[in-house]
Amino acid sequence: MTKFIQRKTLIYKTAVEYGDYTLNHVQGCYHGCKYPCYAFLMAKRFGRVKSYEQWIEPSLVENAMDLLDKEIPKFKDRIKTLHLCFTTDPFMNEYEEISNMSVEIIKKANSKGIKCSALTKGLLPLSLAELSKENEYGITLISLDETFREKIEPNAAPYQERINRLKELSEKDCKTWVSIEPYPTPNIIKQDFSSILEAIGFVDKIIFGRTNYNPEITKYKGVKQYYNELSKQVIDFSVKRNIEYHIKNGTLTE
Repeated sequence: MTKFIQRKTLIYKTAVEYGDYTLNHVQGCYHGCKYPCYAFLMAKRFGRVKSYEQWIEPSLVENAMDLLDKEIPKFKDRIKTLHLCFTTDPFMNEYEEISNMSVEIIKKANSKGIKCSALTKGLLPLSLAELSKENEYGITLISLDETFREKIEPNAAPYQERINRLKELSEKDCKTWVSIEPYPTPNIIKQDFSSILEAIGFVDKIIFGRTNYNPEITKYKGVKQYYNELSKQVIDFSVKRNIEYHIKNGTLTE
């Protein structure tokens, strides 16, 4: 059952390097990622949640639509893209009420001439294809191994299901993207990176980033060279496929 909270503000300018304006209309995330999750670490640090168990029981911002009505006129002329979401998931599994509100938020923003982007580890609704074709819809994908997914992203959608849904939207002329982040080192999981790229070769944009906040990464010898090689692989793949790409700060180093 979805829990509810109230907030005083919703839209804000993000410090995320590839972001613009964003909102988080949910506190917590059922997917319960164990990378570890930066959003959970920050929520716990600042007292918004007390435990992992509380984090995976998300609370929907009940007054989100009312806040949008107040804040869109204020930010409208500054927003290039309104992103859902950097500290939660707009389409998390088993929470239809959250997914429905996410669609309504995008609809409202589009009606005011604001382009939206969305990123999920759940399944993107096919109804998004009926909205503005300027919107951009993305999935997080760091592996194709379901055993690893069950361990590291326990309540998220299976990898292939995410890809299939994203491809369906792409075939409906929607702009699509993939965030390959936080990508693990081989001491966490050994896998064929090229097979991941091939699986999402239909997208319009790829974002690639290393894993942070995990002590296992520092134990891997040659970690900088490893991420440099993968970054160059992303660049080469993207250039050949005419795909836009972004390598996150600190991933490709000298």
